[in-house]
Amino acid sequence: MCTLEKRGRLFLLKLTGDGEHRLNPTLLDNIRSAITQIRSDPSSSQSVLITTSDGKFFSNGYDLALAASDPPLRAVMAAKLQSLVADLISLPMPTIAAVTGHASAAGFLLAMSHDYILMRRDRGFLYMSELDIELVLPAWFMSMIRMKVVSPAAKRDVALTAEKITADRGLEMGIVDSSHGSAGETVEAAVKLGEEIVRRGADGHVYGRMRETLLREVLHAIGSNESASNGVRNSGSKL
Repeated sequence: MCTLEKRGRLFLLKLTGDGEHRLNPTLLDNIRSAITQIRSDPSSSQSVLITTSDGKFFSNGYDLALAASDPPLRAVMAAKLQSLVADLISLPMPTIAAVTGHASAAGFLLAMSHDYILMRRDRGFLYMSELDIELVLPAWFMSMIRMKVVSPAAKRDVALTAEKITADRGLEMGIVDSSHGSAGETVEAAVKLGEEIVRRGADGHVYGRMRETLLREVLHAIGSNESASNGVRNSGSKL
């Protein structure tokens, strides 16, 4: 499901296998367990997290097939993703998403929950798909979009046109920090960036507290009853 590797002061969390990395309860629990392990490491406040994946997908959103077979799991998945995003926001270190494949719906939100997004340009889209399947985006998704997507036009294109955003288009929109020629180059660039951040020597606890303040709107939305009632039906990619 996922692996965690420590390289010096870098933690590399990888979603493993060639599947779609659908965010089912098991995968979400595994990622949260890795985050807990990172948080408990004595070097965590001087470290950087890099999250990446194997295969064609970074993550294709919630596990809809599982939710269809057991509808109460929809609310379970929503609650677990909310907890994971809150964990990432409060983590005492900078975070980098090395997006090496499609990141759709909840998978796109997971990428946006990191401080930096690096993306391969030869494959993959960022895609908030709810408009295409006639579902309203949850309020806490909208909070993250408001906080992470700067221009009104870019917010519109993410949420109200369901644009399939390439790496270079993401750069234009201010969502992606850098684009790279392959999956390997994307991860390599993330490692280089992480090493540069480590060399700056910032206190991760101070960094984490400042991030919590910066993203207070998202944390408030996660904590609201409205977030839990908006539903989690989510198509992922139609690619």
